[in-house]
Amino acid sequence: MNFQVIKTDTRTRARLGRLFTPHGTVETPVFMDVGTLGTVKALEPRDLKELGAQVVLGNTYHLMLRPGAEVLAAAGGLHRFMGWDGPILTDSGGFQVFSLARMRKITEEGCRFNSHIDGHEFFLGPKESMEMQRVIGSDIAMVFDECLPYPCERERAEKSVEQTLRWAQASKDAPHADGQMVFGIVQGGVYDDIRRHCAEELVKIGFDGYAIGGVSVGEPEEFMYKAVDASVPYLPEDKPRYVMGLGVMHQMAECVARGIDMFDCVIPTRIARHGTAITRRGNVAIKAAKWAFDQGPVEEGCECYCCRNFTRSYVRHLLACDEILGLRLLTIHNVWALNRFMKELRAAIDDGTFFDWKEQVKKDTKENE
Repeated sequence: MNFQVIKTDTRTRARLGRLFTPHGTVETPVFMDVGTLGTVKALEPRDLKELGAQVVLGNTYHLMLRPGAEVLAAAGGLHRFMGWDGPILTDSGGFQVFSLARMRKITEEGCRFNSHIDGHEFFLGPKESMEMQRVIGSDIAMVFDECLPYPCERERAEKSVEQTLRWAQASKDAPHADGQMVFGIVQGGVYDDIRRHCAEELVKIGFDGYAIGGVSVGEPEEFMYKAVDASVPYLPEDKPRYVMGLGVMHQMAECVARGIDMFDCVIPTRIARHGTAITRRGNVAIKAAKWAFDQGPVEEGCECYCCRNFTRSYVRHLLACDEILGLRLLTIHNVWALNRFMKELRAAIDDGTFFDWKEQVKKDTKENE
């Protein structure tokens, strides 16, 4: 057994769990920090440990191009290459089927891409993706799939899901690294019956965990929850469930209430690079001129290194001067903020106050919209 449910909330589907991997045990629900190219931008592995990070994500498509399979194989895999000894999850490259739609052509066997770096043509399908993830040596590998856009016509969604299911079987059948788990991905757009069909067929194939894909692709919030509600009832209770590409506090809380255990998103590092801080009261543009004389921390009550040692005025000054330290300090704060949030969420499930805690998160979000 690689996943254990420790406690289930009495008023929602929220649950505490432990995910066992070759590189350590993960406490769930968990937010996973994105390190697309083998690094969480602006942070060192020791920073991640101090900030409470449990899992780092790598991206198969990007690592295949740079540094490439040969370099990673020579290094002994991504853990040794990047100096991170905790668990790693790798996206399969399926998201790039969506995000790089203008630079790829889908075939039965996979996807022919033109590199976003230099335009050279290469092929990535389930066999190639799983082989690259085997070389990477990730603890969790994702099946190769097609992430559908929003909106998407029903006929296209039906055909795409059948393709995704064939690719899921091919991904399952491919060789894996020792101890490597493989997660299936539920697709189906906004169509409940298609998502149910996809979930049920993936369960028949049998995976170590199940992700809900095709959310956070521009759809209204209610459609995201609808996709989760259409998928979770048909997934096993004893396997972890993962919503891909989600990192907004109140949305994660709502999805945990629906039975989700895992999340990832580029939000904390991306918005830090644009001068924005994540707080429990909403995002704050620290780069704004109104903070020029503010001697308070980025977020009142925050215990991260940034907030304990520096003021909004100083961080704003660094950002205004394009100093790298400004981006690093905001990244430290944002990564701490989301990992702290998940720690509080787990504690609320554990002490039986999760429903009220979630409702307070929702209230705080509405008050600051």
